[in-house]
Amino acid sequence: MTIRLLLADDHPVVRAGLRAVLDTEPDFAVVAEAATAERAVELAAAGDVDVVLMDLQFGAGMHGSEATAAITAVPGGPKVLVLTTYDTDADILAAVEAGASGYLLKDAPPEELAAAVRTAAAGQSALAPAVAHRLMDRMRTPAEALTKRELEVLQLVGEGLSNQQISKALFLSQATVKSHLVHIFAKLGVDSRTAAVAAATARRLIRR
Repeated sequence: MTIRLLLADDHPVVRAGLRAVLDTEPDFAVVAEAATAERAVELAAAGDVDVVLMDLQFGAGMHGSEATAAITAVPGGPKVLVLTTYDTDADILAAVEAGASGYLLKDAPPEELAAAVRTAAAGQSALAPAVAHRLMDRMRTPAEALTKRELEVLQLVGEGLSNQQISKALFLSQATVKSHLVHIFAKLGVDSRTAAVAAATARRLIRR
């Protein structure tokens, strides 16, 4: 059985490299490419794709996790294997919650990539060892782990947004944003926004 693949990445060189690697596998067929997340959703809906290899960052426009959610929301749609350079908790949780069947880093060796594609196509979970380790750490210390919403708030703090801007971006009240920040400070053992961003970046909870 041939596994039909869609490559979704905004860098042509990355797509060409992936195609070169995947074309060496006898049971793989790269049937489409997308330079934007929006285009990936359109192509995935066409019905002739089994697995989408999805980057997370596409510049302006839809985020990879949003595209993943749109693709996996369709019954009988293709599986999504996230392939990215980011291994932060914020990115991993967003992708998993969006319905991704797997999460792999772009420095994965070819054999690991091929195995992950087959695993995802079979409807099973395929996680990079480093990603699985981070998820296990979160499960071991749930009281200390930042929630997905707290990570979203902190990511926006790191991007320089004010509480008012964060409340608008996430459709939250400013009081709720402040409450999230109080919990974030307590969990990270810090007392300022700057220190929270620094600590979260050092722990690879958010990206800068």
